[in-house]
Amino acid sequence: MCGIIAIVRRRSERPVPSPETIRSLLDRAAASLPDAAAAGAVYGEVNQLLKGETGLRALIENPALPEAIAAHLVGAYAQVDQIEADIEAGIGDALEARNRGLTVLRDALWAIDRDRLRTAREVAALAGPDAGPAALAVYLSIQQALSALDRLEVRGRDSAGVHVLVRNHHLDFDEPEIATMLAERRDGNPLFTHTAVRTPDGLLSFVYKAAAEIGELGDNTATMRAAVAGDQLLARALTDQRAEATVLGHTRWASIGIISEPNAHPVNSEEADNGDGPYVLGVLNGDVDNFADIIAAESLQIQSEITTDAKVIPTTISRNLESGQHLDEAVRSAVAHFEGSVAIGVSTSVAPSDLHLCLRGSGQGVFIGRSEDLFVVASEPYGVVEDAVSYIRMDGETPSDPGNPTGSQGQIIRLSGGLAGHVEGLSRISYDGTPLAIEASEWKVPEVTTRDIDRGDAPHFLLKEIKESPESFRKTMRGRLTEVDGALSVNLTSESLNAEVVGELKSGTFNRVFVIGQGTAAIAGRAVAGAFQWTLTGTGIPVIATTATELSGFGIDDDMSDCLIIAISQSGTTTDTNRTVDILRARGARVLAIVNRRGSDLVDKSDGVLYTSDGRDVEMSVASTKAFYAQIAAGFLLAVAVSDHLPNAKVSRSDVQSLLSSLRAMPEAMIRTIAKREEIAVAARRHVLSRRYWAMVGNGPNYVAANEVRIKLSELCYKSIACDITEDKKHIDLSSEPLIFVCAAGLQGSNADDVAKEV
Repeated sequence: MCGIIAIVRRRSERPVPSPETIRSLLDRAAASLPDAAAAGAVYGEVNQLLKGETGLRALIENPALPEAIAAHLVGAYAQVDQIEADIEAGIGDALEARNRGLTVLRDALWAIDRDRLRTAREVAALAGPDAGPAALAVYLSIQQALSALDRLEVRGRDSAGVHVLVRNHHLDFDEPEIATMLAERRDGNPLFTHTAVRTPDGLLSFVYKAAAEIGELGDNTATMRAAVAGDQLLARALTDQRAEATVLGHTRWASIGIISEPNAHPVNSEEADNGDGPYVLGVLNGDVDNFADIIAAESLQIQSEITTDAKVIPTTISRNLESGQHLDEAVRSAVAHFEGSVAIGVSTSVAPSDLHLCLRGSGQGVFIGRSEDLFVVASEPYGVVEDAVSYIRMDGETPSDPGNPTGSQGQIIRLSGGLAGHVEGLSRISYDGTPLAIEASEWKVPEVTTRDIDRGDAPHFLLKEIKESPESFRKTMRGRLTEVDGALSVNLTSESLNAEVVGELKSGTFNRVFVIGQGTAAIAGRAVAGAFQWTLTGTGIPVIATTATELSGFGIDDDMSDCLIIAISQSGTTTDTNRTVDILRARGARVLAIVNRRGSDLVDKSDGVLYTSDGRDVEMSVASTKAFYAQIAAGFLLAVAVSDHLPNAKVSRSDVQSLLSSLRAMPEAMIRTIAKREEIAVAARRHVLSRRYWAMVGNGPNYVAANEVRIKLSELCYKSIACDITEDKKHIDLSSEPLIFVCAAGLQGSNADDVAKEV
């Protein structure tokens, strides 16, 4: 997995907001508290004013303004904490509505504090004290690219690069000082590595790269950031107030080609013996499977040090341009010959303010966000949310002719810099050249913010998400698990259980319950199924936990109108789960979803949805952690709520009260467990690191835990790990004898004695 990022900007026409305007809005927002939704809307206005080139200028050109905003936010955060405490304690009415308003308020405050003020500080550090408006706009584009690359490093980390194509700089390349700088970085850097410069068609092409097999998240962007801040030639080029730039970046997880600066993207179109053709830059996600055939067929003269398949992108496009093809056709005809699943970004000296994006096949993504004066491109939606007010997703599998699903698939979009931020600035064709209209319905409003994906001071996302697990669990119960006169109850809105589903529960429509998911969600589903089996005691309704694919492959009947389906997914975009839901719905089943992402595909396909956490608690780590625990919390709440509408359910109310009390206490127990991190580390170092083979065992609910531990460790360590029930030890993979991990939490009486004996 790799990540693409690009910034296409035009100069803003909006007046720079005055400090007085900003302060007035802040005062109005503060006066709106404790109405969180109302205050959040006003703070949102402040955030919008501080966005883009003009908002940046307001903050940098008025040094006292950021200080005033920061001081104001301290007081606002204190009030927000009190509002949250009141909701947590169940004080007042309309808890879920107030909780949604609180989310809006926290989003707006975060955006002002961690997006706008932070961006101003970072741009000031890049640009230096004397930068004019044009320079600030370009450095803003660079900062936005570096910020997005930091987030995309979960897709690739071994190398990264940022290319800045500057136009309208009006530097004299023959001036002695400039000529000396160019000679060192152009002629002395033939492989287009870190800090290389090129001068195609009078433009200035700057590239900054980092490559390292071992390193920490953020190392690559720190290297590039330091180089940009210290680049005197770039600073000279941006002194002209007409200067503008297009930025194209990439973070790489090497598949074809060694980890090296020459192989880090972006790569340019220069060949060993043919450096004078039209100048093209390219970045690649995925693999060009036939790149070696293309090199041979086109007689491309690739330098021996460059072994990445991405090099065929700019070289073939440049060859097409040199042969007389129009730019759009040169790009289309080149990428149409690439085999494999690919996402491609292309920048050229032919149209330096524009950018081409190409996507074909599954497994890749390209998202194009827009704001008032820019397009921001990223391989994930969380790469665009810092600045975009809406975004569109490219589809690599859409046929050019809807009536011919076997027709040419893939899309090519051209972004026009002169219309950056306007929907008219996008044009789209298929890989066979068929025009594809962009419908208004394709534009989506971001459902998450940078607050949801911030790594904070954690060295990696897994540790961040482990620490956030108690809060995710707590948020999942907030407003749903309530206490009245000392009794706990589950209260779900019609969004989760609508009147029609409730009526069918009461009338006995459902004779079967299936809990489905894939991967970690399927393992969480086993725990959820256990909760349903318990709460449905006496109903005679069987509850079956299975993967979505097994159900759709082997368990589908023509009529499934007696089935209640509990579909679990973190993202809501899991293809196998969603496809199974489509099949089940077509056969009459009802579907209730447990999902973490509002507006996702699974939400649209379901009869009801119970969001984990606040419906946008994005999981960035490969190994799911907080989502897993929150899914189980949501599943237990849903199981109790469903049983409340089944007249023949026999589970006692005292037992339900005991369960709900335990759920409410769980976040604190999780916090106490996480606090033992150092003790756990000592045990791990003593017992685990010397053991080459591992197995996980457990009984009952602990067998679910064992399976989850197994899948976590296999994703993190790439180890094959056995998993079984505790007593079945002769069938556990015998190669696992060196270390067997026993999940035994909560066992009592004879069960505990039996497990102790087996250990």
